[in-house]
Amino acid sequence: MHADLKTMRTKTLKKNRINVVTLGCSKNVYDSEVLMGQLKASGKDVVHEQEGNVVVINTCGFINNAKEESVNTILHYMQKKEEGDVDKVFVTGCLSERYKPDLEKEIPNVDQYFGTTELPGLLKALGADYKHELIGERLTTTPKNYAYLKIAEGCDRPCSFCAIPLMRGKHKSTPIEDVVTEAEKLAANGVKELILIAQDLTYYGLDLYKKRNLAELLEHLVKVEGIDWIRLHYAFPTGFPMDVLDVMNREPKICNYLDIPLQHISDSILKSMRRGTTKEKTTKLLKEFRTKVPEMTIRTTLIVGYPGETEDDFQTLKQWVKDMRFERLGCFTYSHEENTHAYNLEDDVPEEVKMQRANEIMEIQSQISWELNQQKIGQEFKVVIDRKEGNYFVGRTEFDSPDVDNEVLIDATKTYLKTGEFATIKVTEAEDFDLYGEVIS
Repeated sequence: MHADLKTMRTKTLKKNRINVVTLGCSKNVYDSEVLMGQLKASGKDVVHEQEGNVVVINTCGFINNAKEESVNTILHYMQKKEEGDVDKVFVTGCLSERYKPDLEKEIPNVDQYFGTTELPGLLKALGADYKHELIGERLTTTPKNYAYLKIAEGCDRPCSFCAIPLMRGKHKSTPIEDVVTEAEKLAANGVKELILIAQDLTYYGLDLYKKRNLAELLEHLVKVEGIDWIRLHYAFPTGFPMDVLDVMNREPKICNYLDIPLQHISDSILKSMRRGTTKEKTTKLLKEFRTKVPEMTIRTTLIVGYPGETEDDFQTLKQWVKDMRFERLGCFTYSHEENTHAYNLEDDVPEEVKMQRANEIMEIQSQISWELNQQKIGQEFKVVIDRKEGNYFVGRTEFDSPDVDNEVLIDATKTYLKTGEFATIKVTEAEDFDLYGEVIS
């Protein structure tokens, strides 16, 4: 009798709270926010990475480490389900899109798996309706001053090493008016910085408007009141729409910043990667960027240890990194992904050589970054304050994106700053990836 009463009580006390767990990139963060916005609109109690008896894991399936983290997260929540701490576990996102049959076989006690395009089905499983009219309604999980704004989904590029088209499908642009509506709603919620994301920003508009239309989209977005900064992430070097640079120069709201993953520079590797460009063309493009927008910060990412990368290929890349002096650079070791074009090649660079090469590139980069940062001492910058950490307020200049780039640290024992607000900061000292400064106004 008492035991029955007890189970009845715990059941009635247990509220259906949905916990959304996000792994992977900013595009996944965006997808989780859309999912949470839809759930909220259906009157659901939804949280992000907190306690909840129903769990939705938005997975990443991009490279080995990310896949491993996703699988471990699923197993962690399955354990919680077995122990009775969680009632239901749903899995969505890229890993689920790419490996659904395998996952269903290996981890069958997940309640249901959904791919990247099955949001209505996932909502239905969670007892919510998909509301088409909710354009731009999201529960943002980033600090309130910035938000990711996805302007397209999928990718038509044939890069040999990349599994994204398998997981995200063909390129599909969001119409300008829908992007603007979403930007206005974000601005109304206090967002001051929009970070434009897509698998490839430069392809924007080709499917809808029959031309590369990123510049026109930017012209519309700068008119949105309340938005101070607009930042461009993930541009592809082949067929870059140069009119974007004119808008960047003309419009103060558009950050002098471009994230353009170049991956490699050796011609033979670029050809095998199916990047559609050469060392000469890429170098010329970057020089044009610098000429047209002298203030521009260029962020890039590189892959070392791609199949067939010789010592000569690597030395070419190393020298080029020294010559180009990128303001921001990240380096990854090649991950051999099934069903990609490069999977047919032999993954012949040993793991320790891949790591060694990545470390060498990052050592060169940290020296370049240190030298460039020293030049900033004594200069003043407009800085947005993202958070307080220990005794410091942590902010960013327009030349820095959240989570991946340099930060500006301001002594919180001397000054009070409000998170989400802008301040003018004078740089007093500089390290390889951080600046220290004091408030001017």
